[in-house]
Amino acid sequence: MQKLSEFFDIKPGVTALIGGGGKTSTMYALAEELRQSASVVLCTSTHILRPPQYPYFPRLVAELKPGDVVSAGTIDGAKLSMPEQNFSELMRYADFVLVEADGSRQLPLKAHASHEPVIPKEANTVLVVIGIDGLGKRICEVAHRPELYAKKCRTSVEEIVTEEMIRTVVSTYPRCDGIVINKADDPEQLRKAKSLAEQFSVPVAITAWHSANEPIKAYRRRL
Repeated sequence: MQKLSEFFDIKPGVTALIGGGGKTSTMYALAEELRQSASVVLCTSTHILRPPQYPYFPRLVAELKPGDVVSAGTIDGAKLSMPEQNFSELMRYADFVLVEADGSRQLPLKAHASHEPVIPKEANTVLVVIGIDGLGKRICEVAHRPELYAKKCRTSVEEIVTEEMIRTVVSTYPRCDGIVINKADDPEQLRKAKSLAEQFSVPVAITAWHSANEPIKAYRRRL
């Protein structure tokens, strides 16, 4: 299976992740791929839990080596917030800067308020993450900012999420260069993910990050 970073043509510099649940797992997967030949710094423009498996630095002061993966930012309780250094400065120390630029409270779907997402201006690529486990459930159960999600779909928070609703809300996102549909953990969820992928014109990867066997399930790219 092709690497995720190759499929989305992730270039050196800043890559941002926005949308629903699965952003952190996607960021970790990209970091592990990219570290094979480059250095990577993980950070956020909002708030994330500090990645426990990687060294943490409040500031980067020396160029990282190929194979290095570190997190950088400001400690805010148990969370990591935006780094003191701007993203252009971080790019001087690492080949790749992966930024979680949105929050979803681990819910599979997300509608953005006016101040969201916080996409760095330096971003080469913006990946949107969608949890397929949100499809077929009530908006109020699976969407972060459910009232706003329902408003964008011209419906109520009690309505069942459809493929068309997901496509409609994603179309309101400020930028989408590729989509990761996550939580395709069984054959039925994989079938639903493949069907949903047909709603989009950008490249789509289908994943199941908690699967020990083949976490990348499929790719779809329209010609």
